[in-house]
Formats: sequence, C-alpha cells, structure tokens
Amino acid sequence: MTEITPIALFDSGYGGLTILDAVRRLMSEYDYIYLGDNARAPYGTRSFDIVYKYTKEAVVRLFDMGAPLIVLACNTASAKALRNIQQCDLPTLDASRRVLGVIRPSVEAVGSVTQSRVVGIMGTQGTVDSMSYPIEIHKINPDIRVFQQACPMWVPLVENGEYDKPGADYFVRKYVDELMSQSADIDTIILACTHFPLLRKKIEACLPANVTLLCQGDIVARSLKDYLQRHTEMQSRLTKGGSVRFYTTENPEKFGSMARLFFDGDIQISHL
Repeated sequence: MTEITPIALFDSGYGGLTILDAVRRLMSEYDYIYLGDNARAPYGTRSFDIVYKYTKEAVVRLFDMGAPLIVLACNTASAKALRNIQQCDLPTLDASRRVLGVIRPSVEAVGSVTQSRVVGIMGTQGTVDSMSYPIEIHKINPDIRVFQQACPMWVPLVENGEYDKPGADYFVRKYVDELMSQSADIDTIILACTHFPLLRKKIEACLPANVTLLCQGDIVARSLKDYLQRHTEMQSRLTKGGSVRFYTTENPEKFGSMARLFFDGDIQISHL
C-alpha cells in the first residue's frame, strides 16, 4: 500500500473548513487531512502561550500522520503560534517540512485592492490583540493605514447556527459600525477569521457600496498553489489521490453536523 503524504490543514474548530473547501476546489488532486481542535476551541480568547502549546501539539501529530506540509487555517494560531513553530520548532522537529499560515497571503493580497490605502481588519480578540495584521501589512505596504475591530460574538453566532438568522443582525451591524466609525476612508476589509465568511451577506449589507470585503479561502488557495509551483521539492513529496480525511478532538457526530455549513462534500470524521 502506498503511503499517503497529504497536505494538512489545522484549525481550532470548524472555520478552517472554508479554507479547505477553497483549496480543494482549486487543487482537488492532492490528498488532504483536516484536524479541528474542537474540544479546546475557541482559541481567540486564549493566551499566546496556550495557543502556541495547542498548535504545536497539533503540528507534531499531523507530522506523525505523514503530512510534510501543514497550513494553519486559523488566524489566531497563525498570529500567536506560527512564527515560534517556524523559527524554533521546525529545525528540531523536521527541517524539511513546512508550516504555513493564513495571514501572510491575506496581507499580500490587500495592497493591490485598496485604492484609498486605508484598510480594516475584523477578527477575533486574539487576532486583533496580536497586532499581526498591522505589522505584516506595514512590512509590505508602509503607506497603508490599518484599523482593527474585534468581533467576539461572530464565532458563537456561526457555531450555534444563528449566522443567517435575524438575531445576528444586531451584532453584525454593531461591529461593522464600530470599525467604520474609526475611519470613513476604509475601502477594503479583511475578514480575519475563517468563520466570518458565513456572515458575508449580512456584513456586506451593512457596508457602503465602495467597500471591498476580502474572504481568505480563495486568497489562501491561490497562494498555496503558487507556493507549490515555486517549491517543486515539496510538491513532489505530496501524494495525489484526491482523498480527504477529517479528524476532531471532540464529538465526531457534532462535528459532522456543523461541518456541512462550511464544507461542500461528503464528510467522514474520526476522533483524535
């Protein structure tokens, strides 16, 4: 039996499935593993040390499962753990493997979209507090002004199935208004949480017509495809069987019922 060496995607819960869905639509030929640490979610309010500890545990486990390439499909993990894992852990774990995040591709995309050079970030409290987006944006485009807004109620709305209900309208409007009140010149907003695309229609209904909303799924998918084209040594290590395996640290039945909100396709889940 040929050993499967998949692309792995990790998230604290379900939101990373929006990234996996976009990646598979663009590159369906590869094998994939998805791991959701639902038992310890949400990560957004946890400390840097705890997020780093949990994310490193997941990376080690996914390496053990044969993945040479891992995408942290979680903004909080990308903000609070990625750099330490890349710089401190990979050299000792396995210097030939790679761990990527979702922040850098999003930051690279925003510079070509904004015309006013004023950008908004909407994310979890943890992502906002990390200052990862302003720091990374200013590395590439120092002329861009960045305003941030934490949206602590949006993930619970999504994960409780209320994202498309009238009750969500108040909290969508509240955070959009709070962001836009910081600067009327904002013309581009990054949804810096993989749960937030499920609220996209409600968010857009609250925004001026000239504001562009960037969701991360397609951005990360295109960036990953470009990465593999530029790193043929990694591309050659990945198997192409078109399979996808799902794992959760929580209840597989619960995961399956929720996952269908985020991912278009058949899902068979195992407990990890």
